[in-house]
Amino acid sequence: MKTWFADIEINEDGSVAECSPCTQDVQQLAERLLVFQKDPKQIPPACFDPVQNAIECGFAAGETEYYSLLQQTCIAATRLKIKNSYSPDLRIIHAVEALDDIDEAANLLAERLGIWYGEHFPEAGMLTENLAKFVAENGLRQDLQQDSQFHETARSSVGMEMDAEDGAIIKAFAADLTSLYERRHVIEAYIHKNMEQLAPNLDEVAGANLGARLISMAGGLQSLSRMPSSTIQVMGANQALFKHLRGKATSPKHGIIFNHPLIKNSHPKIRGKMARALASGLSIASRVDAFSGQLNPAIKEKLDRKVRSIKEGN
Repeated sequence: MKTWFADIEINEDGSVAECSPCTQDVQQLAERLLVFQKDPKQIPPACFDPVQNAIECGFAAGETEYYSLLQQTCIAATRLKIKNSYSPDLRIIHAVEALDDIDEAANLLAERLGIWYGEHFPEAGMLTENLAKFVAENGLRQDLQQDSQFHETARSSVGMEMDAEDGAIIKAFAADLTSLYERRHVIEAYIHKNMEQLAPNLDEVAGANLGARLISMAGGLQSLSRMPSSTIQVMGANQALFKHLRGKATSPKHGIIFNHPLIKNSHPKIRGKMARALASGLSIASRVDAFSGQLNPAIKEKLDRKVRSIKEGN
């Protein structure tokens, strides 16, 4: 039998036949303890007295030393567990949540820029990222170069006049917003690269963005792989689902998977069938990714056949 402090052989009468104690290196003991926690066969019988056996083996001089080492080992094991908990799917979850935060902030700032610059040059007719880039590069309308396509329009603009100080502030504001959009593109590329490595089948069936969002909502790839397809089908439709459970609405046909082109571009009459077929494919893809990690083209081919069958049947 193995314990966190020694390898022990026990006789039939419960006495110790042989004992090989470990050293009192706390780091090594912590690594050993983590290995035992993953193996339920290593749990000692109820009659086993670890303190007495540790003292008899020569691992500890007494109870005080035993409990002191046990406390240090548990703290070290917890630190190791936290340090090793940064899994690849956690990386994707953080990236998806960072995208949501950037979207929220960028939408707010873009709205402010649109109102602010729109009062000065309403004829520009641009929004969000395009407007941010335009203002960051050109500043106020009177600063536009003669070869700009907006130069003539700017001369006859009905917008309010702004001075150089206003121009410097609004240009810097637009530059900050532009850098936020650039950071968003970088994070999106990061998600695509990690999805190809972590969940190639989910990436192929759902696309990187939708697949990453499903992993994020489920709390990890392993959690997603344990979900039935019916749950995946309505993930993100919480309000509609609870309204249905209270008897005030029909059951939702889909949740966040509505963003998949198969459902979004389908006729409303067949969206329910499409959602069930896609959810089934996503469920299988996530299980293959979680337990093998190898790309299996047959999953996507099966989904394509099912989609053709649904379209031909209607």
